[in-house]
Amino acid sequence: MRKRLRTLLAAGALLPLAALAVYAAVTRVNPNPQHAVGEQLDELNGVAIYYNGGVNTVQGRNLAQDGYNLGLRYQCVEFVKRYYFERHGHRMPDTYGHAKDFFDPRVSDGGMNARRAMLQFTNGSAMPPQADDLLVFAPSLLNRYGHVAIIASVGSDTLEIAQQNPGPFGSSRESLALAHRDGRWYLGNDKVQGWLRLPIADGQYPTLDLSVRFIH
Repeated sequence: MRKRLRTLLAAGALLPLAALAVYAAVTRVNPNPQHAVGEQLDELNGVAIYYNGGVNTVQGRNLAQDGYNLGLRYQCVEFVKRYYFERHGHRMPDTYGHAKDFFDPRVSDGGMNARRAMLQFTNGSAMPPQADDLLVFAPSLLNRYGHVAIIASVGSDTLEIAQQNPGPFGSSRESLALAHRDGRWYLGNDKVQGWLRLPIADGQYPTLDLSVRFIH
């Protein structure tokens, strides 16, 4: 009886490990025959968005000509870093890290995230998100690395993000609910930790210009 119980306990302990191994293997293949890994699906302001197949597929590291690390092709982080590098010439002091590492909980709302050289705003900030901001999503049960995207446009009650590697059947564009309550701005997705923004040229705090920021 004790031997059988030990066998059952051992099997129960191994089951989660086996499930994780299967998940890791499945998410490294391309289950969508409509697209090939590396195929361009979209673009935002001239910066290409590529198809990645399974969410854990990796096609090697993408480096700029001078060696600046843009990330692992064609993960979400690679698109975000390549976007800021190609569009704005922005180099992040810390060139590594998963998507979840882009939001630093130690930084106060509106403070400087030194690892990314960007201002950081918490979901629920007095400063609303705007186009070109970097949006950070927290990890989830099936995504322990988190997710990052670029805000493509902002409306009065929704915003659109552009993203790479949303999943083999996901879309490069997604709309999120945006609400303004008690002087603060909230994105409806509870996984959104906040948004990062390039500081203006002279390093001063950005100001709100509704005529430019919102698209109706």
